[in-house]
Amino acid sequence: MQIIVLASQKGGSGKTTLSGHLAVEAEKTGAGPVALIDTDPQASLSHWWNARGASAPAFAKIAVDELEDGLDHLRQSGFRLAIIDTPPAITHSISRVVSFADLVVIPARPSPHDLRAVGATIDIAEAHKKPLIFVMNAATVRARITGEAAVALSQHGTVAPVTLHHRVDYAASMVDGRTIGEVDPKSKSAQEISELWAYIANRLVRMNGAMDVEQKARVAELGVRPLSPLGATATETEAEEEEPTLAAFAEDSFFAPTPPPIPDMESVSAVGFDRRNGEERRKNPEGRPPAGMPERRMTVFGRRNADRAPQPGFVEKRR
Repeated sequence: MQIIVLASQKGGSGKTTLSGHLAVEAEKTGAGPVALIDTDPQASLSHWWNARGASAPAFAKIAVDELEDGLDHLRQSGFRLAIIDTPPAITHSISRVVSFADLVVIPARPSPHDLRAVGATIDIAEAHKKPLIFVMNAATVRARITGEAAVALSQHGTVAPVTLHHRVDYAASMVDGRTIGEVDPKSKSAQEISELWAYIANRLVRMNGAMDVEQKARVAELGVRPLSPLGATATETEAEEEEPTLAAFAEDSFFAPTPPPIPDMESVSAVGFDRRNGEERRKNPEGRPPAGMPERRMTVFGRRNADRAPQPGFVEKRR
């Protein structure tokens, strides 16, 4: 039996939604029987399963301190995959859950806050010598920050070559205990989940060959799209949305941007700067514009004083 643990210190990263979707997709591709385990005190995954009409995947109510015996019981009962959801925190109990994992999946949104929060989860996985993969979740279609976040995470582990984009149908499909693959199998979201599970299943096969020949063939048929900074295919019809780069958000993390070059203070003091209309305009010590630059023509608005003649080229306004 293979054990997948979804863990992330950051709340709202999508662990519960992803746990349910991966479990249903695994059952659909023949990787089951699958058992779901919810170790989050909020019990969101439990509530979703209770609202579900289908019997698969199964749900196992196992406390963290009884996890070892519970997993052994599932293994002896013929389950081939267990997916464990964890709470958004870093505690001793989560470290214990990760110790049983064959693979740790860390969902992360492409935002500086999520990227800063993955460090503690990485430390736990490395402490237990567990393989991990990052899943870019709730990404904006064609946003540059998604590609930049994937590059940053790749410095600390493997990034899944499938990006899950921010779409309402992910959450809406789980209202009545279903997943997007069951509500709208032909949707883009359903395709993303299928491709993500195909990638994860291939990782499990390469790790210890847990699937039979038929299951491997089903996984191979799904295929996996390569990761793209745009995070969308050429036929993507959703509007492109420009977002600031990750460097614009970075503050005090390892994603901090490169500092700007320090100007030559001697040249600055010799030339000087004058701020006009929000722009820095260089001028020489005599107050004249640089060589080759014309004089700025100052237009006088409103009424003029009697002793003040109009500028050349301008007509005196009638009162």
